[in-house]
Amino acid sequence: MAQLRIALVQADPTVGDLTGNADLVLSWSRRAADAGAHIVVFPEMFLTGYPVEDLVLRKSFVDASMDQLDTTARRLADAGLGRLPVILGYLNRRTDVAARFGQPAGMPLNALAWLHAGTAVAKSAKHHLPNYGVFDEFRYFVRGDRLPVVRLHGIDVAAIICEDLWQDGGPVTVTRDARAGLLVVINGSPYERSKDDARLELCARRAREAGCALAFVNMVGGQDELVFDGGSFVVDASGELIARAPQFTEELMVVDLELPAADPALGPGETPFDAHDGTTITVDRRVLSPAPLPAYEPTPPVRAPLLDDCAEVYAALVLGVRDYVRKNGFRSVILGLSGGIDSALTATIAADAIGPENVNVMLLPSRYSSEHSVTDAEELVKRQGLTALTVPIHDIVDAFEAELDLAGLAAENLQARVRANIWMALSNQHGHLVLTCGNKSELATGYSTLYGDSAGGFGPIKDVPKSMVWELARWRNAQSAQRPPIPRHIIDKPPSAELSPGQLDTDSLPEYDVLDALLDDYVENDMGKDALIAAGHDAGLVERVIRLVDKAEYKRRQYPPGPKITPKNFGRDRRLPITNRWRET
Repeated sequence: MAQLRIALVQADPTVGDLTGNADLVLSWSRRAADAGAHIVVFPEMFLTGYPVEDLVLRKSFVDASMDQLDTTARRLADAGLGRLPVILGYLNRRTDVAARFGQPAGMPLNALAWLHAGTAVAKSAKHHLPNYGVFDEFRYFVRGDRLPVVRLHGIDVAAIICEDLWQDGGPVTVTRDARAGLLVVINGSPYERSKDDARLELCARRAREAGCALAFVNMVGGQDELVFDGGSFVVDASGELIARAPQFTEELMVVDLELPAADPALGPGETPFDAHDGTTITVDRRVLSPAPLPAYEPTPPVRAPLLDDCAEVYAALVLGVRDYVRKNGFRSVILGLSGGIDSALTATIAADAIGPENVNVMLLPSRYSSEHSVTDAEELVKRQGLTALTVPIHDIVDAFEAELDLAGLAAENLQARVRANIWMALSNQHGHLVLTCGNKSELATGYSTLYGDSAGGFGPIKDVPKSMVWELARWRNAQSAQRPPIPRHIIDKPPSAELSPGQLDTDSLPEYDVLDALLDDYVENDMGKDALIAAGHDAGLVERVIRLVDKAEYKRRQYPPGPKITPKNFGRDRRLPITNRWRET
């Protein structure tokens, strides 16, 4: 057996900031070197940030990525880090085959490179291209067909990218046939609830298939609707967990491994292998250091505990808000604080994300606002130290109604749109990012006012079902050692938009636990009417909710982005036509 100390860099790049991301490569590589690492590994597309979407199709951006890779290799060498191998994800292009109709312009590659001694000594690209959920990689990339196996300190190390782990055949199978001692997987794997268990189970199975230890390094941070949760880990050849990094935080995880020494008879060169998926992958063997290291005392591995369900969802929402604000150049946010549970949770998430001193809330009572709504909102402001401004809207609404003959829903929506005009005006005046407070249940059923409560720049709880809003609020209160941030009355009282006398959500919608179970089956699981009824949902409610969901597609299309936490969010995951006469009912 031979020893190797691997450093997995769980860090937060910014899409398009190639120079800034390269700076991160140098700083984290320095930390890895100071920790005595023999190899340092960065996540998928780290140099460009991920996902870069249609930037992939710009020749200038691909050129800049390739140039930055070469520059980064030289910078590492100039900084005295040239002897430390660095595995780095970046954007490359294929030049060995002719472009043809139906393939992405410029033949881009979701690639990785081994940087050593001032140059890229080996390169490869993702073989399996995901085309489901949030992924559109057939639109952006062409397939890679090479697998570098680099001998480092007497150990053969293979490196692959994200989806190559999730699909049968391909690079994992070839890793086994190439007799590698370690498989490194670089990932930009977005968060969704309970995904960690699936990742670990998958990696354990792939380690057994490949016959070697497996190191899984994942990105951390927010990018528009996606949140990357880190949670990097290493398993041995039997699939047993060796080490795990914490979730939702940047981390350098250094792990000492005992691995099989490489067969000296397997020298440098290229060998094609059957990938068992209908393709051929060429193993590109390179040698950096043929001899094993002298024996040294390993450091004990760290196994960070996994967060429970509420803790990880809340952490994802906080990180998503923090990075959206930070990466888009905002310093503060503003939102309407109604005294209800949705705006209370949104304000609390924002305060945890960027500090309460940077959270501005508007109290905008109307003639229908209950006294407790105002006092509840004021109490939350006091508990959290937010900046609040109260602007009663009844005189403004009266001015509109004096000129317009409005009644019913039009009059209700007018109030919401007046409120939105006020917070949008203050956003323009002071540069605040407007946060919307709608939850997934409301978005699903269209229970929101277009250009009213749906107006804003980012929706922190957009993908959170209403029943989970309460669950998260209770969980967050339970984490406070002193006075809970959300007043108990806000959590306990029945929800209401307060746009008409005595209004309650249940006037228009079923109880949220019933509604959310039905929405989960219709939206997340794509069940049709008959299947929903067969699953036990009330037939009349099924028809009613399907009608509500289908009619509200045009509203959802205009809603701002927000962090994805479920397997199918409204946005990147679920794409339906607005003009659409198909009805399940």
